[in-house]
Amino acid sequence: MIRFEHVTKRYADGEAAVDDLSFEVAEGELVTLVGPSGCGKTTTMKMVNRLVEPTSGRIFLDGEDIAAVDPVALRRRIGYVIQQVGLFPHRTVLDNTATVPHLLGVRRAKARARAAELLDLVGLDPAVFGHRYPDQLSGGQRQRVGVARALAADPPVLLMDEPFGAVDPVVRERLQNEFLRLQEQVRKTVLFVTHDIEEAVRLGDRIAVYGQGTIEQFDTPATVLGAPASPYVADFVGADRGLKRLSVTPIEPGDLEQPPVVRLDDPLTGAAAELRSRDARWAVVLDGEGGLHGWISAEHTARAGTVREHARRMEAWLPVGSSLKQAFSTMLQHDAGWVAVLDGERFLGVLTPAGLHEALRRSTAADARDLRRAEVTVESVSR
Repeated sequence: MIRFEHVTKRYADGEAAVDDLSFEVAEGELVTLVGPSGCGKTTTMKMVNRLVEPTSGRIFLDGEDIAAVDPVALRRRIGYVIQQVGLFPHRTVLDNTATVPHLLGVRRAKARARAAELLDLVGLDPAVFGHRYPDQLSGGQRQRVGVARALAADPPVLLMDEPFGAVDPVVRERLQNEFLRLQEQVRKTVLFVTHDIEEAVRLGDRIAVYGQGTIEQFDTPATVLGAPASPYVADFVGADRGLKRLSVTPIEPGDLEQPPVVRLDDPLTGAAAELRSRDARWAVVLDGEGGLHGWISAEHTARAGTVREHARRMEAWLPVGSSLKQAFSTMLQHDAGWVAVLDGERFLGVLTPAGLHEALRRSTAADARDLRRAEVTVESVSR
């Protein structure tokens, strides 16, 4: 969808803001551009909509050289979201959102109807917020309106220049969550500029790590964190890159252990026998449909009755594909020694702290050797 071919931007004093950039962004892909201030990431973005013209090289949008396209027409095909939002203070939220469709000749009623749909999509009830003015909104709400406005003309490409940088950390995390949810639905091709490596890792399908006007590494978040291409990249992503990698490493079935399993209506004597045969101190309890109910300890199976009478509810569970970071957080939140993992309603197994550690090690080794995680064997740690 977006292709840079040997693109350089050099200013009159001879300084190169970007130097010989060549990379591609696939349709529907979200690429984060990350690096220190002044490294050229915003210049890169602005060359896509010709707010900055390259000194040399070519940029293609959906196979078309943008140098041959009228700049105004080009910009109306590209959504653009900036940190300062840039809403018109004298126009309502609904009219702000409808701006681009109206400029493209869409009838006012239709443009406003589309704006109302998008406000709802970004979590702002148009009946509540549509008639308000920008100064009547919080910073996070204004950012949502900015995203809605950028999507109003249904552009294939979305450029986002530190859009969540002006809000506090709590609101920023909520906006990131909302944007990831939105991107799952609309699947735009996105260039997202940020100086925050954690934001880049969390949002990007791939990350471009900038040096001074050049891209030092362009790869998936897991690879950038697990196998930095240079000492510069390793230093930029931080010594805690192993912890950051938890957020981009999903739980896979091969990471799970299979504990003893009993059913709600099993007699406790049978549950006790199962635990003794496995030399285990606890068992997972499933309901009659095979869904997760909770767990029971060996201590409680020494009594009379059924499992149902002594089973404890299990709150520490996650769907398969959740990140290792989510698993770790769930363990801490519930003070749990393991997390149950489900595929829909079906119980798959449990992830323990040792299993989490091994999953992270296998993921790192797999990226370094260009293998799938299931193909990698690491020395087991004590469980």
